[in-house]
Amino acid sequence: MSLRELTSEALRGNPEVIAAQKSYEAARQRPTQQSSLPDPMVSLGYNSVGSPRPVAGIGQQPLANAGLMVSQEIPFPGKLKLQGDMAAKDSEAEFQQYQAVQLSVVSRLKQAYFRLQYAYASAAVLTRNRTLLETLLKVTEARYSVGKAAQQDLFKAQAQTSILETRLVKLDQERRSREAEIDSILNRAPGTPLGRPEEMQPPEFAVNLDDLFAAARENSPMLRRDQKVIERTELAVNLARKEYYPDFTLNAGYYNQGSMPPMYEFRADFKLPIYFWRKHRAGVNEQVSSLSQVKHNFEATDQSVHFRITDDYLMAQASAKLMKLYSETVLPQGSLALESSLATYETGTVDFLSVLTNFALVLDTEMNYYDEALNYMLALGRLEEMSGRPLTD
Repeated sequence: MSLRELTSEALRGNPEVIAAQKSYEAARQRPTQQSSLPDPMVSLGYNSVGSPRPVAGIGQQPLANAGLMVSQEIPFPGKLKLQGDMAAKDSEAEFQQYQAVQLSVVSRLKQAYFRLQYAYASAAVLTRNRTLLETLLKVTEARYSVGKAAQQDLFKAQAQTSILETRLVKLDQERRSREAEIDSILNRAPGTPLGRPEEMQPPEFAVNLDDLFAAARENSPMLRRDQKVIERTELAVNLARKEYYPDFTLNAGYYNQGSMPPMYEFRADFKLPIYFWRKHRAGVNEQVSSLSQVKHNFEATDQSVHFRITDDYLMAQASAKLMKLYSETVLPQGSLALESSLATYETGTVDFLSVLTNFALVLDTEMNYYDEALNYMLALGRLEEMSGRPLTD
């Protein structure tokens, strides 16, 4: 079960990703709508003289006519462009939100995949050590049968075997839960078999904190989305200030008077913003306050991203050091001690407690290694989401 293939499938079929994509596609249609003129109005009518019936007196009375008038509302120059630019910024913000959803879904998928890898790897460790413990139990039973081992040694070995069984049950539950989570993220039917994941192979920790900060400033959809919101609100402030200037409507009409000469009408109607002190001024103040708000939101997001990157970086750094310490120092030393004690236990040179202590040391070290490997991979997955930089592929 390849993580790369699962990631591609999630980006194609995850409902959250598709919904965010459609939201972005919808937002792309708004700029042309917002920057277009309002629909014109066409008026049809007549004036009658001497009778209410249509066009009564036409051709005989100068006020009787049937006519057509066309009206076009025209916002003050610059307003339509600002509205279109605001809608374009909304569209760009939606695109960043779309990318943020993609990163979030991929991050959740990877974390579920890493936990699944951990369940398989830890189960393999426990199974292998259970086999070793069963061998130790047989040796203890043989020694007990000839009076060279205490009964409590036998009970301790049996209890340790039972403890391993309980841990295997918990890992089986974890494996099933993570498989169900992956099916959910991939939008598959519940219970769809996944297969075995690839072996857990933590990549080398070859990144520094400043590079991650720089990548976040360049690629983080959360920061870029907030930046687009700031740019959009700045345009909204300019638009609110233009509301001090009047919109106008152009009218043109033609009136047929039968045998008499036709009439033509041309007119311009202006909106007078005479209530600016209570309406337009408040609108400008509202947008200025909104601009201050979104700038502070950007600062809060920036601080949050930097903290989360720092926190996960330190976690990954510590886990990388611990993995190296476990694999290169503690585990080899513990394995040598266990092998030595097993060999001498059969001859009666060391007691059972020393063997069991060495066994527990090796088992705990192997499990601790995979615990730190999981923490390491989870931290890298979260750093990918924050910085937009690939770290686990």
